[in-house]
Amino acid sequence: MKNSILVALFLLGSIFTSTTFALPKLSSLPTAQATIFLDFDGHTVQSAVWNNGNRLVCAAATLTDAQITEIFNRVSEDYRPFDVNITTDSTKFLSAPLTKRIRVIVTPTSSWRPNVGGISYIGSFVWGDDTPAFVFTDRLGPNNAKFVAECCSHESGHALGLSHQSKYDTNCNLTETYNTGFGSGETGWAPIMGNSYNRNMTGWHDGATPYGCNNTQDNLSIITSVNGFGYRTDDYSDSLNNSSFQVSNSSFSINGIISTNVDKDVFRITLPSQSNIHIDAIPFNLGSNNNGSNLDIKIMLYDERKSLIRTYDPLNAMGITIDSLLKAGTYYMVLDGAGNSNTLGYGSIGSYSLTGFRAALPIRDVTLSGNVDKQTHKLNWNIVSDEPIRDIVVETSNDGIEFRTVNTTIGTSRNFNVTCLDKNNHYYRLKVTSVIDQVVYSNIIRLTSDGESPKPYQLNTLVYDRLQITAATQLQYKILDMGGRVYATGKLTTGTNQINMNRNIPGTYVIQLFGQNKTYAERIIKQ
Repeated sequence: MKNSILVALFLLGSIFTSTTFALPKLSSLPTAQATIFLDFDGHTVQSAVWNNGNRLVCAAATLTDAQITEIFNRVSEDYRPFDVNITTDSTKFLSAPLTKRIRVIVTPTSSWRPNVGGISYIGSFVWGDDTPAFVFTDRLGPNNAKFVAECCSHESGHALGLSHQSKYDTNCNLTETYNTGFGSGETGWAPIMGNSYNRNMTGWHDGATPYGCNNTQDNLSIITSVNGFGYRTDDYSDSLNNSSFQVSNSSFSINGIISTNVDKDVFRITLPSQSNIHIDAIPFNLGSNNNGSNLDIKIMLYDERKSLIRTYDPLNAMGITIDSLLKAGTYYMVLDGAGNSNTLGYGSIGSYSLTGFRAALPIRDVTLSGNVDKQTHKLNWNIVSDEPIRDIVVETSNDGIEFRTVNTTIGTSRNFNVTCLDKNNHYYRLKVTSVIDQVVYSNIIRLTSDGESPKPYQLNTLVYDRLQITAATQLQYKILDMGGRVYATGKLTTGTNQINMNRNIPGTYVIQLFGQNKTYAERIIKQ
């Protein structure tokens, strides 16, 4: 496993030479002075601090260009938040200040240092004598690009002043000298300064060291305070006002970085008309399931009053897809790094891409309604469109957030039945696609097979200007505030009804609906 000599020796007069080997010349931040050089092409070291002072000839790594590029990308993402250049170009390293650089020799020459995957001196980044770190490819797989990259970031972390990070039980007994993290799959996490070989999500950590469960180490503070560099310059404002970055009204593609664990990037969207919006927020990755990502994305959507409409933060995914129908107005998207069930948000930092579009196209309205008949959920819908509908996807969810497909039907269909044997809440929506590839989502409804008679109406509890109620029969209604004051009364006809709530101030209200034999009450929120 990765190892580090915990003695900060300051030695002068070390002599280094290198050979020439063709490999990709890559740099993550060429303008930065501080430099971490990933040296794959072989190197000769003559230093009193390594190999007992004997000359050490390190062979070139037997890695393909694709593997070298993957290693570079993984290490670059680990260090993306900082004002430091990760490079495979020796000229960038040699032009950096002596006290702001480290050479990481990636080599299969390991016999001189047994039983470790890599080795580095703590704090050697600022020594000013080019004392290198080592990563041994023959012991990492061998030549496993993921393992080599994790070791490069780990040994560089030692050079920047970091010790190992460990795991303890509830009684403060050491259980793992190298913290292997928690979880599996896309959001499985481990600290870079622990053992991160077998987890997808890795990151900097504020946690215990081998020196005691209460002896914690704040990685980010150490890296940015003792090495002559700090964080990158913030790229986007964190303010919900007109200084927020205005994205295009039609489509956009943005790259950004969450550079600190308090950084937030705010984007302003102005919709001239009611529109369906689609947004993909994807952390930097190297393949499917956000392979190699450090940033677990959370997005909060606010309206023009700066009121939070919804938070998007899926539990088992690091990226986010948003599909929503929004009325005309100004909205703010706040993108942030989030924690998940395996880690807190401390080290959820890194780069991302944000792409999206709005569609004010021929599908002008999709309204979904439904009722329960014993163990059958009967869905009905109405679509207003200037273009033919190609297909309709019926989707369901257990929580109203994460949806899955139940059925795909032809564009002329207007109903579908779902058999439901449990008594849980079930949420439904439609994904409607026109022949010109416009996609619009319907409203969301909730149905429950509880053995009771179905409610003779469907309504949306979040209201902007108008409260829309679809009634299966004629009903009377009364709208009251939380203090019991009556704001409106009236009658509902069979079908779709709209109640004007423009005169109601934002807040929580109760609507009472009166049928022939039963009274119903629903709480609604006026935005």
